[in-house]
Amino acid sequence: MTDFKSFEFISGNRDKGMVILGDHAMRHLPARYGRLGLPETAFSRHIAYDIGIEGLCRHLCQRLDIPGVLGGFSRLLIDPNRGEDDPTLIMKISDGAIIPGNHPITDEEWNYRIEAFHRPYHRAVDETIASVAEATGKAPLVLSMHSFTPAWKGVARPWHASVLWDSDDRAVTPLLAKLGADTNLVIGDNEPYDGALRNDTMFRHCMMTGIPHALLEVRQDLIGDEAGIVEWADRLSPIFAEMNADPALHEYKRYQSRTGPYEA
Repeated sequence: MTDFKSFEFISGNRDKGMVILGDHAMRHLPARYGRLGLPETAFSRHIAYDIGIEGLCRHLCQRLDIPGVLGGFSRLLIDPNRGEDDPTLIMKISDGAIIPGNHPITDEEWNYRIEAFHRPYHRAVDETIASVAEATGKAPLVLSMHSFTPAWKGVARPWHASVLWDSDDRAVTPLLAKLGADTNLVIGDNEPYDGALRNDTMFRHCMMTGIPHALLEVRQDLIGDEAGIVEWADRLSPIFAEMNADPALHEYKRYQSRTGPYEA
C-alpha cells in the first residue's frame, strides 16, 4: 500500500453552492514510478501539469469560501480529464517528449493506474458535488480550471483565457460576457480546444447529470507566478460570485451532448 494521495480536497462552505475543480493542478508521481524515465525538466512543462492552476484554485476557493478538488498526480501518469476508454488516457508521447515509463505498458499496469489514481479522483469529485447539492438542495455551479500554453508548434495563441463547453451554455454565456467586458482581454470561445469531449470530467460529472458548469482555460504565462495568480484571482472571484448568485445556474437540466447520445 502507499500513502500517495490521488486528490486533495479544499475545504469550503458547501452552502455556497459552488465547486472548483483542478484536474491537472499537480505534477506529483508515486515513488514507484521515479520520473517515468523523463528528465526533471519535463516536470516544469505543461505536459506534466497545468501551470498556475493549483495556486489559482486555492486562491479562488479561499476568497469565495467554497470547496474544491485538485488532482494529486501528474497527467503524465494518467490523465484525469479523459474517459477510461480514451486512448490518450496514458500518453506515450506528449508534445514531442517520449515517456519511457508509459511505453510499453501492460494491460495490468494500465488498469492499475485507473483503479489507483483515476477513479479515486473522480470519486472525490462525485462526493464533493453531491455534498454541495445535499447542502443546498439545488444543483451546484461547477467551474473547472485549466491552463494552456502561450504558443503551439511555434504559433502564438492570442487569447488571454478561453471558455470551453459542450452544449450547456447556462454558465458559459455569462462567463464569456463578463470576461469579454474587459476590452484589454482576448477571450476565446471553445479555442484553442473544443470543450465537447466524451467522458471527460465535465461530461461525466456535469453534462450527464444536468449540472450548470464551465471550463475556463487561462494562458499559462499569465499565471506563471504568484503576482499573475493573484491578478487572475482578483479578476475571477467577483465574476464567479455574480454567476453563483443567479438562480438559473442552480437548476438541473440535461442538454444533448455534441459528442452523441448518452448511454442508457
